[in-house]
Amino acid sequence: MHSLLERIEKLLQRNEVTRRTNLSAAELTQFVIEGHEGKLSHTGAIVVKTGLYTGRSPKDKFIVDSESTHECVDWGSVNHPLSQVHFDYTLSRACDFLTTRPVYIVDVMAGVFPGRSLKIRAITEFAWHALFARQLFAPLPESLALQEPDFTIISLPSFKIDPNTDGVRSDVSISLDFAGRVGLIAGTEYAGEIKKSIFTVANYVFPLRDIFTMHCSATIGSEGDTALYFGLSGTGKTTLSADPKRLLIGDDEHAWSDDGVFNVEGGCYAKCVGLDETQEPDIFGAIKFGAILENVVLDESSRIPDYDDVALTENTRAAYPLSHIPGLAADRRGGHASTIFLLTADATGVLPPVSLLSHDQAMYYFLSGYTSKLAGTERGVVAPEPNFSACFGAPFWPLPPAYYANLFERRLAVHNPKCYLINTGWTGGGYGAGTRVPLAVTRAIVHAALEGRITHENCVNEPFFGLSIPQSVPGVPTEALTPSIAWKDDALYEAAARNLARQFVANFAKFEKTITAISKAGPRVG
Repeated sequence: MHSLLERIEKLLQRNEVTRRTNLSAAELTQFVIEGHEGKLSHTGAIVVKTGLYTGRSPKDKFIVDSESTHECVDWGSVNHPLSQVHFDYTLSRACDFLTTRPVYIVDVMAGVFPGRSLKIRAITEFAWHALFARQLFAPLPESLALQEPDFTIISLPSFKIDPNTDGVRSDVSISLDFAGRVGLIAGTEYAGEIKKSIFTVANYVFPLRDIFTMHCSATIGSEGDTALYFGLSGTGKTTLSADPKRLLIGDDEHAWSDDGVFNVEGGCYAKCVGLDETQEPDIFGAIKFGAILENVVLDESSRIPDYDDVALTENTRAAYPLSHIPGLAADRRGGHASTIFLLTADATGVLPPVSLLSHDQAMYYFLSGYTSKLAGTERGVVAPEPNFSACFGAPFWPLPPAYYANLFERRLAVHNPKCYLINTGWTGGGYGAGTRVPLAVTRAIVHAALEGRITHENCVNEPFFGLSIPQSVPGVPTEALTPSIAWKDDALYEAAARNLARQFVANFAKFEKTITAISKAGPRVG
């Protein structure tokens, strides 16, 4: 495998290849415009279209089944094995492809903690993909750039994948070879595959060093208190962590070591459908020169984006560096978490807007990773559907869920954070009947929790899930806190609650052999 990596380096040095290395955001933006890859918005952000694929392709993600990974990777419906022979063959063809066009190279780091960062080299066919990697992951210091990387990611959307010869299932392939320290993304222009491939690499390397990797955002308060917001796409973790009352550590991917929490990224990749300047001023203001808008409809004359237009996809995205956010923690690090929010966008309308969790319950709902997949976040998802994603990020965990759960459990025991389940989804009925929990209500709940104003003494027990629901929260209507009150039909609510509880129990059955005690913290199915 090293010979293939050496071949890549030699090919990039050949005269027929134009090699553009570690360019600034301004230089990359110029190449985007000159290459007709995108257009400038009225604020100076790049606006691009990703073609056929406007979301991730999880069924096309593969991990090379090598001697060093065979026993430790959690093979199955998430981590699909790819033979070393097939990967080497495809990568060899990709190397030949690299000689036919200019390429862009950026050296970035995953993880901002000194001595624990991963040096990542991204080699991209498109200038805007290089800009994306540069803005989402902090550029390496000049003293470290061009050194041998810890991992290389190659993104070639125009490279043709052949399922018959490449050992994959379609014309898209996202393949990672942990042993060879190289990954190949081919057949898709969706830049989120770059971000999540790097995150997957971190999720393999860091936990083996006893560092807990997390799919969450993180903030720090004026007293130095750190809060984590776990959640899948569409649950609100980016929006809720963009809080003028707190400093932002990071938007989506973090790690928790013995020294505290640190950011794995250097930027934000936020959903921007329906983005409103009044409701989300920090995100709205971050979309300026150096930022990228994916699949957002642009008025051709004014160059003003229309965030309400979902003609291309509901999964419209904004990518921007954390430096575009005014309230940024200078070193993108914090202490050990004192507050943890588990976010879910429940399309059944059953779960309460807020519940105070015991540590066993926090473990249960962390392992369950429940939300409703929202339209556009993945290929083929056109309406909300129930989704259990272990540890709030199953598509990105190479190791078994129990591995991450054990790291989480140890930190709960040592640091004793307060834990909350927050439903940012529907209330008063399911999708199509109820209404989405207003952002203002969720913000009021989060602030009350961070201020210590939600306690067990103020809670009542919910009968189906055993959740502790606060009877009052400042700034929130009392009737909005209890789902059974918000629903107009008691019988419909009870049926929906029992149905969701059964789904939780059925999903958790796969964990009961290894984590028996935690199952008792889940729903009660009579």
